[in-house]
This record gives sequence, C-alpha cells and structure tokens, in this order.
Amino acid sequence: MTPFPRTQIPPPVLHLTYRLAALATLAVAFTASLTAQTAPAAPKLEFPAPSPAATVKQRVGITDIEINYARPGAKGRAVFGGLVPYGKVWRTGANTATKIKFSTAVNFGGTAIPAGTYELFSIPGEKEWTVIVHKDSSQWGAYAYDSKNDIARITAKTVSLATPIESLTIDLNDFRDESASLSIAWEKTRVSVKLTVDVVATLVPQIEAVMASDAAKKPYMNAAIFYLDNKLDLKKAAQWMDAAIAAQPDAFYLFYRKGLILAAAGDKAGARAAAEASLAAAQKAKGPIGEEYTGLNQKFLASLK
Repeated sequence: MTPFPRTQIPPPVLHLTYRLAALATLAVAFTASLTAQTAPAAPKLEFPAPSPAATVKQRVGITDIEINYARPGAKGRAVFGGLVPYGKVWRTGANTATKIKFSTAVNFGGTAIPAGTYELFSIPGEKEWTVIVHKDSSQWGAYAYDSKNDIARITAKTVSLATPIESLTIDLNDFRDESASLSIAWEKTRVSVKLTVDVVATLVPQIEAVMASDAAKKPYMNAAIFYLDNKLDLKKAAQWMDAAIAAQPDAFYLFYRKGLILAAAGDKAGARAAAEASLAAAQKAKGPIGEEYTGLNQKFLASLK
C-alpha cells in the first residue's frame, strides 16, 4: 500500500498524529519535572578545618578585647624551631593573620595603642619572642607583612611548660581592675604580654557628665564606690553615698560603705557612727546578707579603734 504524501494525508489521520506528538512531549516534560522533584538535593559539604577558627572575647575594666585566630595542632610535630622557625615573622596562628581588637585605647607591654583592630604577629625565639601589633590589612599569613606598619614591638621571655599543649592557645588572664595578661601558648612554650587600660581617665568624665545631668536616676552608689576605690574626690563620694542612702534608707550595706568613705577621708567619728548604724540594722536582718554585714561591720569597727 502506497503511503499518502504529506499533502495528501487525510485530515483525521493528520489530526491524530499531531495529538500523539503533543502527548509525547507532555509525557517527557512531566517525567523530567517528576524526576526534578523526587531527586535528592545536593548536600552542603563542610570538611573539618585542620586549624579551626576561634574567637576570644574578654572585658578588662571597661575595655572590650576580641581576638580572632586559627588554632593549628602540633600533631606530633616539633613546633617552635621546627614547624614554626625561630627568628622569622609568624602569623601567630594559621590561615589569615591573627586579629586583635580594642574598644578603647590600651597600653600593650608599655606601648600606647589607640582603639581599633590590628593584626598580631610574632617572631618566636628560643629564649624570647618579639610580639608585634601591626596595622590591619586583612592579609593571609604573614606574606605581606611590612615592619613599617608595626604599631608596637614587645619583647617577651619564654616560659617552659611541664605539660605540652596540643593546640595553639591565645587567651587573656591574670585580671585586675585595669590590667590583664595576653598569653600565647603552644607545645611546651608560653609567652605573655601585660596589657593595661586606663579606666579612671575613661570613666571619670562620663561619671561627672551623668552626675551633672538632669537624669532621673543616677548611679550614686557605684560612682561613690568607684571614687573610693580609686582614691579620687572623697567629698563627692560621700555626697553621692548620702544620695544613695536617701533613696534607700533601710539599705544597711550603704551605711557600711559610707563608713569606708569617711574613714578614707580621715573622719573616724563619722565612720564609726555609720558602721554602728549598719551593724544594728544588719543584726536585725534575716538571712546570709545580714550575717555577712554583721561580720564586715564588726571587723571595720575594730579597725577604727
């Protein structure tokens, strides 16, 4: 049977051919769509970092300090004098150069450093290191290190550790009101740099401004204690403590602190009267706080004899 030429295919046959072709196209599209919906999405791959990132955040006085670094492990290797050569600039970590950020000006090992973000490099030595605070350039490693961008270079003696430390550790410790130590420790070596902050210079102008303002609530007690602790204007401290007592006349712990201020100012009679008032109220109070201030006032009164 001779097939019809395309121009001679009967209309019903031609119509059926178009419908079958359309159905086939729809079937392919449906199958592709179904496959796309049912196929699992590619998982997000995260491989373990050989030198995990770490962040240290610490407040010293009223200064916030943040250190960001990567922590390589010794992994059986000789670290200083081997993996980390002596006498060469080191990023003080791995990957991107270690960063240190100060929210206020600080004194780093004797060098004044303004508030800001910096890079922390070091030059390890067998007996001492040079610890470097460097202008931040967000560099990888120490390949672009340039000594002309150094902000501070501090010499620090090495300390030998009895117990080895597997992972590089940078932290802040040995806290005082206005100081701390920045320590770098790894394997059997540690170096430390003393860091100090000037809380008085930063906080006193703020206290004076608040006390001179029309603020409804003022930190009378805290301001008075700060002035006492830092041997500042004791007359102001006494006035502020009186204001705190006026707001809380039953707070016997405030009378105790008023006594401390008066004693520091040389007014023993006034200090004794404040301590006796505090002691009488503390003895009537129930619970641990009453017992605590009973003991504190008794010791204080004994010191005034």
